[in-house]
Amino acid sequence: MGGYHEGHLQLMRTARAECDRVVVSLFVNPTQFGAGEDFARYPRDLKRDAQLAEQVGVDLLFVPAVEEMYPRAGTMVHVPLVTTHWEGAARPGHFEGVATIVCKLFNIVGPDVAYFGLKDLQQCRVITRMVEDLDMRLSISLQPTVRESDGLAMSSRNAYLTEEERELAPMVFQQLTLSKQMLKSAKMGGDQVEEVLRHSRSTLEDSGFRVDYFELIDLETTQPLRSVGMECALVVAAKLGKTRLIDNVLL
Repeated sequence: MGGYHEGHLQLMRTARAECDRVVVSLFVNPTQFGAGEDFARYPRDLKRDAQLAEQVGVDLLFVPAVEEMYPRAGTMVHVPLVTTHWEGAARPGHFEGVATIVCKLFNIVGPDVAYFGLKDLQQCRVITRMVEDLDMRLSISLQPTVRESDGLAMSSRNAYLTEEERELAPMVFQQLTLSKQMLKSAKMGGDQVEEVLRHSRSTLEDSGFRVDYFELIDLETTQPLRSVGMECALVVAAKLGKTRLIDNVLL
């Protein structure tokens, strides 16, 4: 959606290394923003983003107008189950907007491979499930989260953080890492898992974050877990000032 940072550029570089042609979208998608969210102030700098994409070897920057992508109120794509919790619950309609615009992008461009960052873990699962369920003829390549030197996951919305908030923000990843270590150190289940999650929530809230969720989830279904399984992840969303930060670690 623009506001390109090193995480986006790394996706582009990987695509450049693996593919003959690289197409990158630049479209702030209105249908994935809810009432009161930051659509109007979302970072936009077409000239800067275009220069960055060109520097890493992108062949085509796809920059459609809203009227071009949404000429009327039309069909929306709903992906069940994996959208039930977390961002799906906190931001009603968000994933319908994401799935619809990504579906349209795939239909317009016709890619063989599409690259997404695991920083938006639930979004990755939504898109993967959509491709599977609708028999789309492409593969999805999920790439590791790119982080700042202090661990903060790179995000366009990090630009909203004040200097003081930016110093606090790495605590999100620190708590994810600590919780991961605790959960992997023993075969935990039930009350023990909940105690680890509760402690991380409390630590963040005591430091000034407003925690939407800090949970252990099944990687396939995104449903909550109360025991550590073979395919699971810790996910978090926490607001610091006016900035909502999301992150995750795989177990």
